[in-house]
Amino acid sequence: MSDDSATGHGAPRTVVVKVGGSLVSDKRSDHDIDEAAVLDYARLVADLARSYPGRVVLVAGGGALGHGAVRRKEHDGRLALLPLTRATFAVKWVWTEAFRAVGLPAVPLQAMAMYAEGGDGPMFQTGVVSRLLGTGVLPVLSGDCVLTADGDLRILGSDHVPGILLDGSFGPVRVVALTDVPGIHTGRTGDSPVVPYLDAADPSRAYAYLWPTAAWDTSGAMRGKVDAFVAHAARGAECVIARGDRKAASLRHLMAPMADWPKDLPRTVISRSRPA
Repeated sequence: MSDDSATGHGAPRTVVVKVGGSLVSDKRSDHDIDEAAVLDYARLVADLARSYPGRVVLVAGGGALGHGAVRRKEHDGRLALLPLTRATFAVKWVWTEAFRAVGLPAVPLQAMAMYAEGGDGPMFQTGVVSRLLGTGVLPVLSGDCVLTADGDLRILGSDHVPGILLDGSFGPVRVVALTDVPGIHTGRTGDSPVVPYLDAADPSRAYAYLWPTAAWDTSGAMRGKVDAFVAHAARGAECVIARGDRKAASLRHLMAPMADWPKDLPRTVISRSRPA
């Protein structure tokens, strides 16, 4: 993505809302998903999508189903990760049904069909996403397994999925991860302050703050999220990590310039320039 499509912390053209699996499931389980929590977040995302038609994309974290599929991998063959596609589609379908329940048209899309790795680099096919947005339909994406240049499958975690949309036609893009923490904590307790800004060109200081990743977490937890968001920010996206609240009044601030966000809302911004 070129410099002139970077957000500069103004209002974005497109917001990719990533609702972390930790908000709607117990990732230590293989099958858990809290459909009531999904419905609450679907109401919030639907309100945002109606308020800003054609400008919102949802990425659903794999949660227990996605992590469970990776933990249960039965062999090491070329297509050993294929059950992850089934598991994450099940997650997307729960979200799609929730959007239907709140009256918002939504369509689940497979990342594998839009992204592959070739000898000359990654290949993206995002035309369907653009068409859906243009017709007022919410695209619902998730993590998946994707084809490598060698013809094998590898995991594309949900934190990496927004990178599919950074080809320029959706920009400026803001990627917002709603998770169970308010950002990158500077201490070892959940009430410690968070890092307000992380320079994508020099993210090294953040890694000293990251907590150890639990053995059951197959995505690298916060370390994996930081790695993914630093890569997105290097391509021009503005990335935000904030706590999700299923009972929040609104998510409409996600479309506002960063200076207009609620002052009492902690978050970590990862980008190429410091917010005002």
